[in-house]
Amino acid sequence: MEYPRSRVEEVSDELHGVAVADPYRWLEEGESAEVREWTEAQNTLTEAVLGQFPGRERIRERLTELLSVGTLTSPAVRKGRYFYQRREGEQNQPVLYWRQGSGGEDRVLVDPAVYEADGTAALDWWFPSPDGRLLAYGISHQGDEKSTLGIRVVETGEDREDRIPHTRFTSLAWLPDASGFYYTRYPEPGTVPRGEENYWKKVYYHALGTDWREDPVVFGEGRAREDMYGVDLSPDGRWLCVSVFQGWAKSEVYLLDRARTGAEFVPVVEGVEALFVPCAQNRFLYLLTNDGAPNYRIFRIDPERPARESWEEIVPEGPEVLEGLGVVGGHLVCNTLRRACSGLHLFTLDGAPVREVELPGPGTLFGWNGEWDGDELYYGYVSFTQPPTVFRHSVGSGATELWQQVEAPIDTDRFLTRQVTYPSRDGTEISMFLVHRKDLELDGERPTLLYGYGGFNVSLGPSFVRGAYLLLERGGVYAMANLRGGGEYGEAWHRDGMLERKQNVFDDCIAAAEYLIREGYTRPEKLALQGGSNGGLLVGAVITQRPDLFRAGVCQVPLLDMVRYHQFSIARLWIPEYGSADDPEQFQILHAYSPYHRIREGTAYPAMLITAAESDTRVDPLHARKFGARLQAANGSQHPILLRIETRAGHGAGKPLTKVIEEQTNVWSFLFQQLGIEP
Repeated sequence: MEYPRSRVEEVSDELHGVAVADPYRWLEEGESAEVREWTEAQNTLTEAVLGQFPGRERIRERLTELLSVGTLTSPAVRKGRYFYQRREGEQNQPVLYWRQGSGGEDRVLVDPAVYEADGTAALDWWFPSPDGRLLAYGISHQGDEKSTLGIRVVETGEDREDRIPHTRFTSLAWLPDASGFYYTRYPEPGTVPRGEENYWKKVYYHALGTDWREDPVVFGEGRAREDMYGVDLSPDGRWLCVSVFQGWAKSEVYLLDRARTGAEFVPVVEGVEALFVPCAQNRFLYLLTNDGAPNYRIFRIDPERPARESWEEIVPEGPEVLEGLGVVGGHLVCNTLRRACSGLHLFTLDGAPVREVELPGPGTLFGWNGEWDGDELYYGYVSFTQPPTVFRHSVGSGATELWQQVEAPIDTDRFLTRQVTYPSRDGTEISMFLVHRKDLELDGERPTLLYGYGGFNVSLGPSFVRGAYLLLERGGVYAMANLRGGGEYGEAWHRDGMLERKQNVFDDCIAAAEYLIREGYTRPEKLALQGGSNGGLLVGAVITQRPDLFRAGVCQVPLLDMVRYHQFSIARLWIPEYGSADDPEQFQILHAYSPYHRIREGTAYPAMLITAAESDTRVDPLHARKFGARLQAANGSQHPILLRIETRAGHGAGKPLTKVIEEQTNVWSFLFQQLGIEP
């Protein structure tokens, strides 16, 4: 294959006594005319190669049907008003609705379609006020996730004049009377050194009707630029709780008594290498933590006596991972993980078990909600064969009923889900979900797609993967591995796949591929690997370490130059997870597995589809460009190395359906082409 010309420069850095070659550093300059021309040529080649696949239009047609299967969230309840999101059919973005009463008529509150004709505006987050009269919400454009906060009057659908920029990933807590709120905000450009606008986040207070530029800083002055904050306010408005996240394995908690004039924040916990997640109530502060308990436990704290010696453990660590905590109807509600599948449990406020809420089967909970003084607990449920479904549970009576569900044009009864375990390189048992037709014959010839992530304490549970049915309907296998680095088995599982133990993640994935081959599901010529973001790093690392195991790889919005990653965008936030090449010991680890640096001349690599997006404000597309150029030059096989850089799109959140269909048509055309699947 004739690739666009990628010139090679003699660029090398000496880091801690090691010469590190970087022949494609010029591709870091995404705004240069040369890089733009090169990117356009790569996109043209990819479109030509994938466009000639004879089954492409059939794939697009079925994908359009599958991806038109709607989305749904569980409702947030505020004094008789219910707020939830739903996307139907070929709508580009989910719409936020509200209704008066659980069974009332839906009324549109925020429809992102009105902001951009091509559907590239997205509703990033939303917070109804405690009385349900107002809604704080964030809109961003073209996938950049740089939200601007607005305030909408629920009854009229009109916006107030309050508008606050730089509210990406905001956390927000309304006052009980909805006269104002605490929120997090990034600095204005020009107020911090150039290039640091994605750091120095702080907590502010905004009184409705005032100029946001005058909002006082409540918390964050003098702290590290990488600190990330969350805010929580007790229902009576007295106790303001600020969480400080320092990576994905450590946090601190501070408490302010708003009833005391001149009061200052008091540390509840600081300087401890563990996670602490608070839930502020009127009489007590509840704290979910993995300190001394990798599967987490719950403490109850008198906010007037927050010192550690006064904490009371009310829910001890158990065999299941305690994943989330809240208060609904005067009860503690906890979602848990048992072998990467969700559970939902109710306790008294003293920690005594009340009941486990029965779920339809092994699956994953999403977005459970309810009022602290109400009776209704709403929770979403999904599995590999169950599209999004929301249930209503009475905390008082224990009765459960269906609230709303999404219909899908799929005969899911034809398919089954299995959970298997296999040993990794060091003997650790790893679990993996396998989805396939019930009548599947294990002949070693099944086209198989292996998906993984393995990082940042993110848990992969059963989910309704719409596009995967293209593969499943043709007798293929979809595999999802629960790699170390995730949160499926608690904090010990997470820590066993971060920093100096990151290679465990890649070993777990390699062992998953070997299991699929050994057990007769597939063979290397029929096996593909897919992942995005940190999962894109996974694909790059595994493909460069064991290219013999796969015929194809789909590497999406990836991190691939692990020596320089921390110098771009928001990536300094990830140093606690990966480490930094500025540190001599961490450099050795990063350089050893960095996919860009591990490529070897003349090696027969699998076919690769590498994708990124111009507006990605998390992972810079430079990773995809540099890795793609180097792999094209070094590849010793005839398999294509294709690169696709999307315009008017970001890391993935808020991507309109039209772009998702186009992207997935490319992915599945590539996979069908490489795995020999008849469309």
